[in-house]
Amino acid sequence: MIDGVPDADLDPTEDGAARWQRAAAFFAAWRDGDSRAMDGLVRLMSPVLWHVVRAYGLERTLAEDVVQTTWLQLVRGHDRVSDPRAVAAWLTTTARREAWKVGKAHGRVDQADADGLDVLLPPQASAEERATVGDERRRLWSAVTALDERCRRLLRVIAFDDRPDYASLAAELGMPIGSIGPTRKRCLTKLRVLLEPSGGTS
Repeated sequence: MIDGVPDADLDPTEDGAARWQRAAAFFAAWRDGDSRAMDGLVRLMSPVLWHVVRAYGLERTLAEDVVQTTWLQLVRGHDRVSDPRAVAAWLTTTARREAWKVGKAHGRVDQADADGLDVLLPPQASAEERATVGDERRRLWSAVTALDERCRRLLRVIAFDDRPDYASLAAELGMPIGSIGPTRKRCLTKLRVLLEPSGGTS
């Protein structure tokens, strides 16, 4: 059985980014067949999971169960983590969800001050930043839908591709190869005008 409960505190000299990189390396090695790599991942991430879970006010035995459950879920569902770089975030998210579920069942959902977790967890955008990005995306695609069909099709395929395969695109879009570049440029210009504060109107 995986021992998910740490006996030692977190190493204060190791920053979160370095820990996340090491976690990715351990996870990738384990999936490639190195069984000892899981032991390294457990030693590395269990202190983090322990602090995450304890932030939900769970008593020690409940916290131990949650951390243990988190590791078992990773072993059983490791194929759901397609990118090793995401394993640390997957673990902390799973631990948070499980801790919340257990805490709610035991009347302990009063999350403690988790400021100390910031250095352990990967950087995340604030709610304001996410709202801003979401608004920008909505404005962008709203402007795209205002373009003619030819521009819409072209931009959805190659607007953000640095090196598009013009031959394949010409066949797919039914356009001469020589017209794709100039058409793309004209469509982007139209899009830029639509995204201006005036909306392209005088």
